[in-house]
Amino acid sequence: MRFYSIPAALCVLSLPVFAHADNLKARHERIAHKRQTTSPPPGSSGAAPPPGATPSSSGPPPPATFTALDTGTGIPPLSSITSGMPTQATLAPSVTFTPGASPPVSGAPPLPSRAPFVIADWPPVNVVPPGNSPEVTEWMKELDGHNIPDLSPTINGSCEDDPKAAADSASRGWWTCGGITRATDIVNCPDKLTWGISFDDGPSPYTRKLLKYLDEKDLKAMFFVVGSRILERPEILVEEYMAGHEISVHTWSHSKPLTSLTNAEVVAELGWTRKIIKDVLGVSPTTFRPPWGDIDDRVRAISMAMGMIPILWTSTPATGPFDTNDWKVAGGLVPGPASFDTFNAILGNASTMETGFIVLQHDLYEITVDLAIGYTLNAAQTHSPAFNVSTDSSVEVVRQS
Repeated sequence: MRFYSIPAALCVLSLPVFAHADNLKARHERIAHKRQTTSPPPGSSGAAPPPGATPSSSGPPPPATFTALDTGTGIPPLSSITSGMPTQATLAPSVTFTPGASPPVSGAPPLPSRAPFVIADWPPVNVVPPGNSPEVTEWMKELDGHNIPDLSPTINGSCEDDPKAAADSASRGWWTCGGITRATDIVNCPDKLTWGISFDDGPSPYTRKLLKYLDEKDLKAMFFVVGSRILERPEILVEEYMAGHEISVHTWSHSKPLTSLTNAEVVAELGWTRKIIKDVLGVSPTTFRPPWGDIDDRVRAISMAMGMIPILWTSTPATGPFDTNDWKVAGGLVPGPASFDTFNAILGNASTMETGFIVLQHDLYEITVDLAIGYTLNAAQTHSPAFNVSTDSSVEVVRQS
């Protein structure tokens, strides 16, 4: 069987989109990003109401309508992309895939038949799954025979809250405090001027808008998906996969840094997300990205024992982290133009690197999707020197079982 491959998926894109968290971001900024849920920030449209819900007469105003602007995308002017901006209607599915449909991957199994999810069969959303369930007990056996470092969990995954662990970051391999990476981490694309496009934290009500744009531009991306959000929108995961995009684990809850969890809780975060992806798509992911990039040698060893290779994002001493800060716009911390300026600086820095690069962006919020569709992806596609597409790879990222 043939498999997707990492650079083929992540670096095959002709856009550089990679984000790397700072070693020590301001505490309030970190918390703002941590508290992302499927509910958009104030001022942006929320998820569809539950079945049977009756709209209130005092509900939100109707979606705003934007005409095609200078970008030709119908996206608002950059100066208008900020927290509290008017919203547009979300897109309905353009195609429905039935069980048995063939994915655009040579050798991949057809889409499985699947009954509607029974919510009670899955962990609660947006919280760390219990570490003592029968499923987690079984998944813990995957760690047998592997050398899992005996590192105590960090305090909140924070350098500030855990100065002792922070002082030992080099020996712990703690990315958050010191930017420490290991040979097993994927942090860039191998070839110069090659950009790996990635989007975190979906599926969301706005992912379809991004998928439509990527399809129109014939671009492929890697989506780092949150398991509990797949439970809410499994059909969008199918649309991502069937459009030829890569799927990777971004934990079940995205609620706490992985280094702050016990071994069983880390296994639960990864295992439940892997399971729901397999149930929906018929294949299991073999890569993952830790929320906020928070990883150390213990979490690495657990993920590798479970067959998932860590993917972070590019950061160098000279250029800093390749983080667009689009999440800060959604959180009301910076305006849209500031995020776009950050992205343009990333492109300039990437041109000087001897390797390719990975940039962080998000599809959780309408604001972050608008920034991508209207501005950052276009800037990357028209950049000089041009960024390349690479299909070279040796890392399997999707497997059948």
